[in-house]
Amino acid sequence: MDLLSKTVDSLWQVVAVGLLLGAGLPAIFALGLRALDSGAATDPAAATTDPAATATARKPVAVIAAGACFAVVIVAIITGILFIMQGFLSHTFGIEIF
Repeated sequence: MDLLSKTVDSLWQVVAVGLLLGAGLPAIFALGLRALDSGAATDPAAATTDPAATATARKPVAVIAAGACFAVVIVAIITGILFIMQGFLSHTFGIEIF
């Protein structure tokens, strides 16, 4: 019974991390793109005179929200790279990062 409880405990941890990193980070990135798209306001006067020259002005709140989403994704990527490099550097060169 102890083996089963340890297996179930490990399984939910793997599923949680998989959902967070496997689906969570792309979802946060998509939210950032969505924020940039929803914050764009097209100038109707520019669109009527020249359809190719549509001027867009982004709302500051949308840019800040998108930047926050992109920052979370970038920090997660850098943390993952440093986590992988920690084992590589310590075993290869004897350098400790953390």
